[in-house]
Amino acid sequence: MNIIISNSSDKPIYDQIAEQIKSFIINGELAEAELLPSIRNLAKELQISVITTKRAYEELEREGYIVSVPGKGSFVGAQNKELLREARIRIVEEKLAEAVSAARTIDISYGELQEMLKLLYEED
Repeated sequence: MNIIISNSSDKPIYDQIAEQIKSFIINGELAEAELLPSIRNLAKELQISVITTKRAYEELEREGYIVSVPGKGSFVGAQNKELLREARIRIVEEKLAEAVSAARTIDISYGELQEMLKLLYEED
C-alpha cells in the first residue's frame, strides 16, 4: 500500500489517507479481510502523527470501509464494491453540480466547462 501525502493539498492529511485507502479498496488493491498496517506503523512510515493516522482509520471505520478488532488490528471490511462505487459516483455528481452552478454564475459556456473538465481529467 503506497500512500502519498501532499503538504500543499487543501485536504487535511487524515482525509488524504482515508481517500487513498478507500480507492485501494474500491479498486480491489486491498482485499476483503486484508490486514492494514497498524496505526503506529503507518504513522511512522508516513512520518506523521499517530493521532492523524488514528483519525483516518476512525473515519474509514465509521464509513464501513474497515473493521478494527482490539488486539488484532484493522482489516478491510466486507464490501459490496458496486455500492461503494455508486456512493463515489454520487459524490462526483454532487461536485460536478457545484461546478456547473459556479460556472453559470460567471457565464462560462458549456463548451468552456467541457474543455476545462477535459484538461483536468487528462492532467494526471
